[in-house]
Amino acid sequence: MDLEPVVRMKGVSKRIGSKTIIDNLTLDIPPGQVYGFLGPNGAGKTTTIRMMVGLMAITAGDIEIQGASITKQFETAISHVGAIVENPEMYKFLSGYQNLLHYARMSPGVSKQRIAEVIELVGLQQRIHDKVKTYSLGMRQRLGVAQAILHRPKLLVLDEPTNGLDPQGIRELRSYLRQLAEEEGTTIFVSSHLLSEMELMCDTVAVIQQGRLIDVRSLHDQDAVANEQKKTMFEVSDPERARELIGQGQIMDSHLLLDIDRDTAAAINERLVLSGISVYRIAVVTRTLEDQFIELTGGGQIG
Repeated sequence: MDLEPVVRMKGVSKRIGSKTIIDNLTLDIPPGQVYGFLGPNGAGKTTTIRMMVGLMAITAGDIEIQGASITKQFETAISHVGAIVENPEMYKFLSGYQNLLHYARMSPGVSKQRIAEVIELVGLQQRIHDKVKTYSLGMRQRLGVAQAILHRPKLLVLDEPTNGLDPQGIRELRSYLRQLAEEEGTTIFVSSHLLSEMELMCDTVAVIQQGRLIDVRSLHDQDAVANEQKKTMFEVSDPERARELIGQGQIMDSHLLLDIDRDTAAAINERLVLSGISVYRIAVVTRTLEDQFIELTGGGQIG
């Protein structure tokens, strides 16, 4: 399997006047993953996506897609991309099938067999010949994804694709994006403010704040999950003194949280008791992606 990144962002910056929107963003997106992009309101998620697909000029740095520069080899780079930025735009007076046929004519090599494949992939077989004006938002989103993947792009870029969808629509979206990554090997780059959905949908999440990349986290690597998402919680009589004694830890709601293994937990328990600190309870707690996100961004509003 080719492990070369599908996307390389190399020191990407975007400035408007004296304001820096994106600040020296460097990020590699590996093939075949559903890759999440998280950040508070105004962090620069949509600006980054607009630069990726050529809708906004890059001030400094470069973005390469399948080795082609978006600034120097735009047509080659963008040929590998399918994208929905904001809402998918369709001809509402045409049927879903007619819309796909229209888009297929713009892309060389898209056969009617391929149209049938993408219709099945996004689960629109029963309604594909109905007019788009009769579609729900979720169905229009599915049709938008079908249109974006007609030419078998290596990269599918989705900006807030779950906006306005009901829980069933979100679940369906998650299912066919995962299927797309697994069956067609498409890399999916998706921004969203719904953190619980990102946990279920994504393999990896990059966190951006004030235009800067602050963390990249694997969600399905079991070693990484064990190391990064679990803490040992000590409920003690004096958390401040306990932290001072141990020399590490985070106090939350009168509990002391530590990144330690079980053997270390036993030794610390003994040390606390011998020092006169009562230990009422010891438990392993799992931090959700939301907990980690708020910890990283200092509690900034998510968006």
